[in-house]
Amino acid sequence: MEPGLWQQVVEQVGTAVAVIDPAGRIVAVNPAAERLLGRPAAMVYGRDLHDLCHRDPGGALVPRERCPLLRALAEGRPARGDDDRCLRADGRLIPISWSATPLTDDDVSGASPGMVVLIVETVADRGAPRERAERAEHAERAELWEQAERGEQEERAARTSALESLTERLTLVAEITDVLGQTLEVDEALARLSRLLVPRLADWAAVDLRVGSRQVHRVAVTGPEGRAAGQEDWRGQLPPAGEAVHSPLVQVLNGGAPVLQDRAAPDAPSDSPLATVHDAFLRATGAASVITVPLGSRRQVTGALTLVRTDAARPFDTGDLDVVSDIGRRVGLVIDNARRFGRQRAVAEAMQRNLLPPLPEHGRIQLAARYQPAPAGSQVGGDWYDAFTLRDGTLALVIGDVVGHDLTAAAGMAQLQGVLRSLAWDHTGPTGAVVDRLDDALHAITTVSMATLVLARVEGPETGPWTLRWTSAGHPPPLLLTPDGNAQYLEAGQGLILGTDLGGGSHRPSADHALPPGSTLLLYTDGLIESPGSDLDTGLGRLRRHALTLAHERLDTLCDQLAARMPPGSTDDIALLALRLPLPLTGAEM
Repeated sequence: MEPGLWQQVVEQVGTAVAVIDPAGRIVAVNPAAERLLGRPAAMVYGRDLHDLCHRDPGGALVPRERCPLLRALAEGRPARGDDDRCLRADGRLIPISWSATPLTDDDVSGASPGMVVLIVETVADRGAPRERAERAEHAERAELWEQAERGEQEERAARTSALESLTERLTLVAEITDVLGQTLEVDEALARLSRLLVPRLADWAAVDLRVGSRQVHRVAVTGPEGRAAGQEDWRGQLPPAGEAVHSPLVQVLNGGAPVLQDRAAPDAPSDSPLATVHDAFLRATGAASVITVPLGSRRQVTGALTLVRTDAARPFDTGDLDVVSDIGRRVGLVIDNARRFGRQRAVAEAMQRNLLPPLPEHGRIQLAARYQPAPAGSQVGGDWYDAFTLRDGTLALVIGDVVGHDLTAAAGMAQLQGVLRSLAWDHTGPTGAVVDRLDDALHAITTVSMATLVLARVEGPETGPWTLRWTSAGHPPPLLLTPDGNAQYLEAGQGLILGTDLGGGSHRPSADHALPPGSTLLLYTDGLIESPGSDLDTGLGRLRRHALTLAHERLDTLCDQLAARMPPGSTDDIALLALRLPLPLTGAEM
């Protein structure tokens, strides 16, 4: 018979046929064998036939030394079996009978290259006690397998839940870090923190800050919306921390490690006034589980954060303690930075105010000025004004803005002010020449990198007429209010800001404009015309409208009201210098 025909017969026959090599490994199976084993051919090639599926009637693996098939394979003789079981891929045991015949070839050694094994599924007596026992045992094994599968599913569910919890905690930490980084205002930072912690992580949150070496202030208490902790506010100054032994809050404020309490009431009675107040707060909230962590590091504690859960079925765990401890470190760093910023800002603001000069008296000309620092949480800028009488008796006006913030800007402003006064004192030429000389000296004798300013001279006799001569180095234009109800921006005389290299012998322009008697001149910095969400033209238009409305007010009132009418949200400081010329004298006054 041709080999191709023989292969076709084997593949089409309904009896399972498997060919194994001398080691018992499967080298070929026909489709009937694939169906019997419940496995495709590709999954069984190279597998040990005995280990893969040969089982005894009880379903146990037959020891290799007792397997008749393996003994026949080793001895190179035929063999058969009638009371065996085959383990399918789906875990079912099926009764089988089998017969094995050694393969032969022309090798003179007589060694068998393997065996052909025919496997037939047999029909057992379903009523036999032995078969019933086997079915019961199989059912028991199936139940155990199902239990193991359920256990694995529950374990996977637990791991998934733990991963989701960890992800939620890390997300919360990331959100808190992002929110705290958006402000340097302590009260605002703590308010944002409380809104994130309650109710996502806790039912109640309390923040206590150390003030000085002994005082403690409870600055924030946040609970479920619309619910109060008893009848008290709980915020305000607390008793000193002292040296209590048993109170977690006192321990943390004194540099102790974070504490996780499993129940609301401490085991020992309160041993300090602060502990007494805090225990009363916990009782009022109905605390079932409490976490108390330091704000900052253990070497530098700025306060404490207390979180409360009221559901005894959902207590805090050590994972929560780790997360809250990390949050406490981050909050402490923000508070420390905010306090340092506040101290630096206060020094810079005081320095800037002290450096702004008193206004001179110049005949009947009125002068008024205002400096308004940026709102709390913003940096102090380098805005400044100046007014002084020159050597020839002319009145000089200056408004400027130094690039930079805080102490650096304040120091640069003082340097620029002194240099400009020296250059302008005895100069009678165009104002543009003075500004050019200032620009040349800027980087050589000051720490200022860039700045804008307007330098103006008010020329004319005491009784008028007067002329304004000025130069602008990239600064907003002066605003002139005249007694006839007009308001005009003086946009001529514009040049580059200070700190830029003009090159090529270029010079900044000078401009002049007549000043009518009774007119008001306003010099200002960009903080008066810039606001978030608004462009420069809108700000200039707003200033023009307000100035016209206030033009007939006293000069001090005009300055106060212009600053007060700024839209909310401004983050820049404001400098304003106002001049009002006298009206002509009447015959009686002369």
